[in-house]
Amino acid sequence: MERPTLVIAGATGFIGRWFIERYHREYRIIALSRSTMRPDPDYDKAEWRKVELYSITSTEKGLEGADMALYLVHSMSPSTRLSQGSFEDTDLLLADNFARAASNRGIKQILFVGGLLPSDEVPEQYSRHLRSRREVELTLASTGVPVTTLRAGIIVGAGGSSFQMIEKLVRRLPVMICPSWCQSVTHPIDLDDALKIIDHCLGNTSTYDQAIDIGGADTTTYMSMLGTVASLLGKRRILRPVRYFSPGLSTFWVSNFTDTSGDLVKPLVESLRHRMVAADSNVLSTFPDRLNFRESASKVLFTPSTLSPLPQRVPEREEKNTVRSVQRLPNPRRHTATFVARLYQRWLPVFFRALVGVKSSGEHSTFQVMGVPLLKLTFIPSRSDDHRQLFYIVGGLLVKRKNKGWLEFRSVLNDRYIISAIHDFVPSLPWYLYIMTQAPAHSWVMKRFGDYLSHKESN
Repeated sequence: MERPTLVIAGATGFIGRWFIERYHREYRIIALSRSTMRPDPDYDKAEWRKVELYSITSTEKGLEGADMALYLVHSMSPSTRLSQGSFEDTDLLLADNFARAASNRGIKQILFVGGLLPSDEVPEQYSRHLRSRREVELTLASTGVPVTTLRAGIIVGAGGSSFQMIEKLVRRLPVMICPSWCQSVTHPIDLDDALKIIDHCLGNTSTYDQAIDIGGADTTTYMSMLGTVASLLGKRRILRPVRYFSPGLSTFWVSNFTDTSGDLVKPLVESLRHRMVAADSNVLSTFPDRLNFRESASKVLFTPSTLSPLPQRVPEREEKNTVRSVQRLPNPRRHTATFVARLYQRWLPVFFRALVGVKSSGEHSTFQVMGVPLLKLTFIPSRSDDHRQLFYIVGGLLVKRKNKGWLEFRSVLNDRYIISAIHDFVPSLPWYLYIMTQAPAHSWVMKRFGDYLSHKESN
């Protein structure tokens, strides 16, 4: 029987690499990477494709020939020198790109690994990280492709960042102050159990359009996990609970003592203040022999598995001073992206009291000051619709590179928001002058436009 073709977005990450390692014989795997991978005749576990997930066109090419998709993209590290915008807005944009590309390519199922959500709270009370995971779920399902969401807590396995933080804290600190977030109930799951459940759900129509909680054999707390790892390592550690310890300070000391980026630690700290326990389901009951945390931790510490090395990345020369700006604008009146793109060009001269003008001719628009062209755009109708308006940046005094950058407006989350984004823009101003002037000015202008948009009636 021919193997189904599975594309993995986020294939170089913890779960992606282990899934390829365990299941490359059951699937023909297409692994997406930001970099070009050098062909290796001794590597046959996946076909690696270079894909720019910020581009729908590039993502569509990456999905070509696939039956299903495994979406493992979480808060991607910056791919430009300056990235304006929050991780929530970035993840929202990437999920919207992927959903559109998957629909255009006829993908039969997207499986997304997200985070456990607290059952006793409303979304407005979630941490920023958990709200973002929920938004990604909704966005991936917005184009009609069946989506299966597996909501997981800490996944315990070799190379997993969450377990590595626990292990490093135990090895390095004889005394640990455990704030309230260390004492919230959580539900870790063993890596191999998570991989088995992913494999079970792929192509399983009974899981389509379902959000399924997954967890191990028992629940625990972060403080208990620290104690368990200390016991396994034979280290005497003093754990002292405290009622209050600010998330900022917690992020600082965990990041400092584990050599882990604060950008990675902060979402974990914020999320662990919630009680997150997996609800029972038919899927979980299919795997009754799931491991508990002690068993999983012991396996990682004393019987570590090794991953096959990835193919080598091909060195590529890239423009140094690139900029990406992703701004979320409120859209309570559910305007289309078409309306917003046109409104922006009308609003800008009014806002600047005619100091900035916009000259339009057919599909070309020029933003200018006193007749001097600052930015030239070309509208791309073939890649645009009422949910997305795409403009290539083709010239102007503020632009150094005139052959790649683009501007877009798109509506997301059932038109609740508009995303305004600039990609791969290379400014002509000296870099430090740019980040002190043009970059903050752009953010400020878009915020003012968002304020205006939130009160603008359609006409």
